[in-house]
Amino acid sequence: MKRSTDPRHLARVLALQELFTYYFQNDNLTTEEIPVEELVDINNIEEYNEELYSKLVSGVKEQKDTLDEIISKHAPQWSIQQMKLVDLLILRIAVLEAFILGITPPKVAIDEAIETAKEFGGEVSSKFVNGVLGAVYEERKENEEK
Repeated sequence: MKRSTDPRHLARVLALQELFTYYFQNDNLTTEEIPVEELVDINNIEEYNEELYSKLVSGVKEQKDTLDEIISKHAPQWSIQQMKLVDLLILRIAVLEAFILGITPPKVAIDEAIETAKEFGGEVSSKFVNGVLGAVYEERKENEEK
């Protein structure tokens, strides 16, 4: 069972916060970033998985177009621009972690994304995230069986 103090969970939370700050500010034409140390202090985090955090933040920034292509394909009723930023970032992190880098089993990454969406997203965020990631998972599973 996942604990809210699990270092991998906390790395995902910090990555989400860092990426939210980065993309929110870039959309508003500023470039100031919040150092991870400040996020750690704000969240009263004692320990987090620094390697996972770094992979997620850099991976989402570097592979944004690929991630958005996968997400768009599996959420055809929503354009990337229409999605809430927090939901989009949760999806980007989970797709990167489970399906691009393969550093976390897909079902674990999906569960983490749903829980993160419940914590940080809106009323229907967890259902939206579950639907999109479930579609990605099913397609990947079908492709592997062929």
